[in-house]
Amino acid sequence: MKNFKKLALLGLTAALSLSLLAGCGSGTTGNAETPDNNKETTPVTEESQAPAETGSTAEFTTVEAGKLIMSTNAAFPPYEMTTDNGGYEGIDVEIATAIAEKLGLELQIDDMGFDAALEAAQSGMSDMVMAGVTVNEDRLAVMDFSDSYATGVQVVIVKEGSDVTLDNLGEQLIGVQNATTGWQYCTDDFGSDHVAAFDNGITAVQALMNDQVDCVVIDQGPAQAFVSENPGLTILETEYTVEDYAIGVKKGNTALLDAINNALAELTADGTVQSIIDKYITAE
Repeated sequence: MKNFKKLALLGLTAALSLSLLAGCGSGTTGNAETPDNNKETTPVTEESQAPAETGSTAEFTTVEAGKLIMSTNAAFPPYEMTTDNGGYEGIDVEIATAIAEKLGLELQIDDMGFDAALEAAQSGMSDMVMAGVTVNEDRLAVMDFSDSYATGVQVVIVKEGSDVTLDNLGEQLIGVQNATTGWQYCTDDFGSDHVAAFDNGITAVQALMNDQVDCVVIDQGPAQAFVSENPGLTILETEYTVEDYAIGVKKGNTALLDAINNALAELTADGTVQSIIDKYITAE
């Protein structure tokens, strides 16, 4: 594969101290105090002020008093996914829970389509979006982003025995999740005629299994989960591109962003973030 994509990403990372990527799901609303303890709540639009409890005296705005509302797309393992009892779990869920605890708030998770999750944070209907989101120029124009908390790798899923390679990817019909950076990159690199967008990664992989697409470009974490659950699939050895995940908030909500970054820094320094990542992604 050509190297110009990675060079462009590295340039944006250096310029912004941020990076780029995306997430998945369908739409129910729940309230998560912990990843395994969830209960339903009703939507609210009331604004409130809450003091940061991570060394800052600044006050920040949240949608509802005492809560930190996170919009997501919970079909993006291992970052966010639903449990058998209707709750949520994953890397983003546990990191968000830890951030909420640092801020003295209760985490509420709103599960919806990926594009809708971005728009919820952008419009202030949620306090933040975590869904395997990376930063790009379009998103920077409408949202503010935290420091990066995890690195993501875009890879290519194919059927075992497939002749698809990175070199001939532009000759294939590529399945992607709509509105993700995988969708954006593949469309930019190969044209929309070679890209089939689906609501989530699960549907894209099902299309590959049914020979409706030739391959799927998606993040490495979800790709590994999908391959392990679907015999006959494999991941190409060479990665498509590398990006970093960040938390998105409404543009201009600097006090909340500072509080999130302070909490994130503390959780990174004490090893919490890495321990959560290691729990879901085992080093090879």
